[in-house]
Amino acid sequence: MVGTKANAQPDRILDAALACIARVGVGKTTLDDVAREAGCARATVYRCFPGRQVLLQALFDREVRTLAERVIAAADRSETLADAIVAVILTGAEPFRSHPALAFVIAHEPEIITPQLSFERGSALLITAATLAAPAFTRFVPLDRAERLGEWVARLTLSYLCNPSEQVHLDDPDYVRALVVDYVLPGVTRTVQPFASAAAGGGASQ
Repeated sequence: MVGTKANAQPDRILDAALACIARVGVGKTTLDDVAREAGCARATVYRCFPGRQVLLQALFDREVRTLAERVIAAADRSETLADAIVAVILTGAEPFRSHPALAFVIAHEPEIITPQLSFERGSALLITAATLAAPAFTRFVPLDRAERLGEWVARLTLSYLCNPSEQVHLDDPDYVRALVVDYVLPGVTRTVQPFASAAAGGGASQ
């Protein structure tokens, strides 16, 4: 019983950190705030997470892991590749509307989010997203294609989330399915001759 309580402590602290961020944001959340929210001493927080940045990184890692598990579970209930892609996009986009802490950061601290989506950090984020999403598609396509599809879906989803379109609503299954069927599936299911081979052979036939 003692071990179970000890194992639950870090999650309770991370939950408290989420509550604080949803209320005042990342910039104003301190370890003292988290301790008060968790109902424990600051020293207890520090024993689990020795520093604010360690705490925030652990929180980020947990939330990403949780989202990945939800994405894979949603895809596992799908019967076709199109269904799986739609499920991944809908599930991946949902926290941007329903996650209180993320909503606060997007609305009031965009400077925290923007660097994560640009240049080297953005590339790293997309690689991570592709790796996490790939298992959702391996029932339908080979692993290398599943990884490419995972990155494509991640790029597409983040693009529409950061720059909303009147034609595509990521909270509407019908809109998302139309996007997938019209623009995503053809690129996944069609086999395209590699550029080098096409050039050697005089170009691909039309």
